Amino acid sequence: MGYSKNKMRTAVVTASYAADFERCRLLCDSMDARLKGSWNHYILVEQRDVARFKTLQDTRRHIVDEREILPDWLRPFPDPLTFGRRRIWLGPRAAPLRGWHVQQLRRLGMGRLLEEDTIFSADSDVALLRDFDPADLWERDLLRLYRRDNAMPVERVDHRSWVKRADRLLGQPERSGSPPYHDYINTLIGWRTDTLAALLDRIEDVSGTNWMRTVAGNRAISECTLYGRFVDNCLNGAGHVHSADALCHVMWFASGPGYQPDLRSFIQQLEPHQIGIGIQSFIGFELGDIREIVLP
Repeated sequence: MGYSKNKMRTAVVTASYAADFERCRLLCDSMDARLKGSWNHYILVEQRDVARFKTLQDTRRHIVDEREILPDWLRPFPDPLTFGRRRIWLGPRAAPLRGWHVQQLRRLGMGRLLEEDTIFSADSDVALLRDFDPADLWERDLLRLYRRDNAMPVERVDHRSWVKRADRLLGQPERSGSPPYHDYINTLIGWRTDTLAALLDRIEDVSGTNWMRTVAGNRAISECTLYGRFVDNCLNGAGHVHSADALCHVMWFASGPGYQPDLRSFIQQLEPHQIGIGIQSFIGFELGDIREIVLP
């Protein structure tokens, strides 16, 4: 395969749901204003949300029903623990999965459906603030892979479980070792489509069964960790070049490191290499205030 930046095609992939619709609309508007190059946008949603999200569809933005990705045996139901306000996905031999687990399964599953060279994963609570061409993620025939060395918090039990589960899925449990581990997680991430397809093949080779059934069997799922450790531990970094420069300036929590109560101050903290912001919806900023700053 010959690589030329001006020929690289990108699939921007966003998994979303009804409660995030307006945030997803802002992402779309900011992409239309600032994303350059050759790209298509795929928004992956539950079947009942398709009609609403279809209002965002245009010539290069496509709404994908999760039934095109998920197996028939994995289905959503009202979650009785939330009196039906939220959804839970159930299936034989699958762990009860929340929406954020299934969003990851949707994105992983696109590795066998897409023809574009690059998958550029953008969460629906992201908004772009600077012009960017995803082809710039390529350095000749190598794709930039976000990785902060030994930066995954030692005290985070969930992070440790994501690493150990990823290594079991890849057939390399002995590679986990002890924390700290590398951090591959951000809300704007580039993947090679051919590498993602190879990752799914690897999981099936190790497990002897369909990758979706294997991954869905446990709720310890981190797609970014899984992809990163596959590249580093199974491919020895082939096809990629590491970068610690996160593309998105993220406010993960409503307190602690990274929290900034003033929205404009938070945005002013963007580093030169960062192209967008991600503010978790539960933190409480008014979407209208974010939109006013992103698209004045």
